[in-house]
Amino acid sequence: MQTIPMMIDGAAVAGESRFGVIDPASGEVFAEAAQAGPADVDRAVAAARAAFPGWAATPDGERRRLLHALGDALEAHMPELMELVTRETGKPLAGLAGIGAGMEVGGAVAWTHATADLDLPVELIQDDATARVEVHRKPLGVVASVTPWNWPLLIAVWHVIPALRAGNTVVLKPSEYAPLAALRFVELASAILPPGVLNAVAGGGEVGAALVAHADVAKIVFTGSTATGRRIMQVAAGRLKRLTLELGGNDAGIVLPDVDVAAVAPQLVAATLHNNGQTCACLKRLYVHESIYDALCAELARLAGGLAVGDGLAPGSELGPLQNHRQLAIVEELADDARQQGARFLCGGRRLDRPGYFYAPTVIADATDAMRVVAEEQFGPLVPVLRYRDVDDAIARANMSDSGLGGSVWSADAARATALAQRLECGTAWVNAHGAVQPDAPFGGVKQSGIGVEFGRHGLAEYTALQTVKVAKA
Repeated sequence: MQTIPMMIDGAAVAGESRFGVIDPASGEVFAEAAQAGPADVDRAVAAARAAFPGWAATPDGERRRLLHALGDALEAHMPELMELVTRETGKPLAGLAGIGAGMEVGGAVAWTHATADLDLPVELIQDDATARVEVHRKPLGVVASVTPWNWPLLIAVWHVIPALRAGNTVVLKPSEYAPLAALRFVELASAILPPGVLNAVAGGGEVGAALVAHADVAKIVFTGSTATGRRIMQVAAGRLKRLTLELGGNDAGIVLPDVDVAAVAPQLVAATLHNNGQTCACLKRLYVHESIYDALCAELARLAGGLAVGDGLAPGSELGPLQNHRQLAIVEELADDARQQGARFLCGGRRLDRPGYFYAPTVIADATDAMRVVAEEQFGPLVPVLRYRDVDDAIARANMSDSGLGGSVWSADAARATALAQRLECGTAWVNAHGAVQPDAPFGGVKQSGIGVEFGRHGLAEYTALQTVKVAKA
């Protein structure tokens, strides 16, 4: 059985023990990861702290070169990393609409290279006879990265690469449900970066708690649930640690009556069901005008009911299993609640009778805002479709949520849709698309969906502190 170690100060560490990683397609353990103890966390943070002065002082061009080399290493190991991602998350190699393990690893490569080329130039405020005033961006120190199980490699890259680009050092703690690809990423990086610059520890919540509470951690970047984000924020407050939190989403999409139902339905299926809905910025609530409601519901159900659900390693699979048994139980509970409240299930609505954590893609008609499947983030293959008559009412209902990660408007009139999208209370608003992110555009949430942004110069700046330098002139 394959075992992937932790990496501390450039060396592989077996840890106090090992823990099993389950293949969600079978429900069986297929590999192991090294289990960290408190001493491992202390050693990893100490290594990152010791490496920080040298890495921060490394010439900018050299840091850029090393990060590009890391992107090349990820690309060279794509088949291996894709298989690890599929085995530990369940997502197919290709996936619905091409959103699968191949996209995850390919995206990690692209994000690494794009982020390596970002700059934060010195800002000149004043330069006259009295003084020269400049604003510099300086690295913070040790960054603690805590990543989730739904996109384990890509989100690790989203956290780690800008932190390193800015001159920080990092300790990464991946989810215990899907730690393997992230640990392998750090193992590859350790052959390229100086020792201690990037470290990894593995284990459950107790490891993450020890890491984020560590006195020598200057910043925490976390992607995951809002509840966990709140706890991290409480811990960070004690030492005023910097934070970037990308938390839960309950993204709403509003479909205007002028759309071509046959053309828009495949896009909506992909936006709602890719990765089994286990993406923070999946489309999770669909508000459809009453004039096209029945027609669009029927087309969504036809498409969703025909999706190929199977082992992610099997050719042709569009959707795999849910990643873990706890998430499967949540999906079943939300579906049962909607059924009891009178919702119509147009397809799916059941666990599949096979090993693993498979649930049929499900379209739910006659959903209401009061149903849990609408009010809560499903993080599963459930698509609640809600009816509206007046678009102002639809926007108000979309904005009732405590979440504010993303939202979208779908229309043949792009100008009108853009104006409506700007009324949505969310960090990113899409028009005739949903969930598409890119490495040069900031992404983050409002309300209970997080603090700070990632990607591009705005995201890179989150890993720095401002220093104003004023030089008085005679």
